[in-house]
Amino acid sequence: MTPGDLLLFALQLPLVVLLAPALNGAIKAWKAFWQNRQGPGLLQPWWDIAKYLARESVVSEHASWVYRWAPAVYLGALLTAACLAPTLAIFSPLGRYGDAIAVVGLLALARFALALAALDTASNFGGMGTSRELMFAALVEPALLLGVFAVAAPLGTTNLEALAAGTPVDMAHVLAFGCLFIVAIAETGRIPVDNPDTHLELTMAHEGMILEYSGRPLGLLLLGGHVKQLVMLSLLAAFFLPWGSARDLTAPALALGLVAYVLKVTVLAAALGLTESLNAKLRVFKVPELLGTASVLGFLAVVAGVTGGAH
Repeated sequence: MTPGDLLLFALQLPLVVLLAPALNGAIKAWKAFWQNRQGPGLLQPWWDIAKYLARESVVSEHASWVYRWAPAVYLGALLTAACLAPTLAIFSPLGRYGDAIAVVGLLALARFALALAALDTASNFGGMGTSRELMFAALVEPALLLGVFAVAAPLGTTNLEALAAGTPVDMAHVLAFGCLFIVAIAETGRIPVDNPDTHLELTMAHEGMILEYSGRPLGLLLLGGHVKQLVMLSLLAAFFLPWGSARDLTAPALALGLVAYVLKVTVLAAALGLTESLNAKLRVFKVPELLGTASVLGFLAVVAGVTGGAH
């Protein structure tokens, strides 16, 4: 790694860890604002994580090493993805080691580790949540790839620095944004795909997968979920809202990049909160229709990007 990469890594990793729970608090605050009610504080997710990290874990007698190591793999994969996604600048600390396809793979690795852990304890709810999560994933991942390819097609590369450098807004970008916004909702388990604030066994997907966890491992999983949410919004901000991102590693540029980044993810958090306020949770067999819509938007975006780039 170059000195610039090390500097950006030293800034970006702590920023992601600190900002990810606060972003979840911001989404809840915006949701409460749109619903004209008093919501929890911005730092409430951090207090919840700290509470779990301070407690010991109760482990099922049926659990193996898969169950014990899954939270570390889950969080590690998502933190790596967070270091690939551009945040303060159009560069990423690990950009030379991966691109947008690597981010998709790391998200899949995190999901795979959590799915194995949910099945490892032989819990009925874990198996049910896993089956739903993997069913959604089979539709989410193609849509995510299509959205990425739509942005990448005119540039001829999936390099994140090139994608974050900014291109003129056209129909392909509008369609790709719609595709990836739906993907962000599904990947983070938010309404109308899932409800992260309930443990009702008839409706939960992601929550069913972590139902057997407690204490420190649960705290790591919650932090990982918040990091995944930040990664998805960071990609949206980098691809479609590139304004203000630092294009060199000077202090003024990075300071402006930090302010711009916080404003962009705050706007996206407001959009997520508004979406949740305007929609009810879909029934499970209706979710594929929504995810299919995302794939159609992604496919149309790819076609528009290729044909537009040809001219």
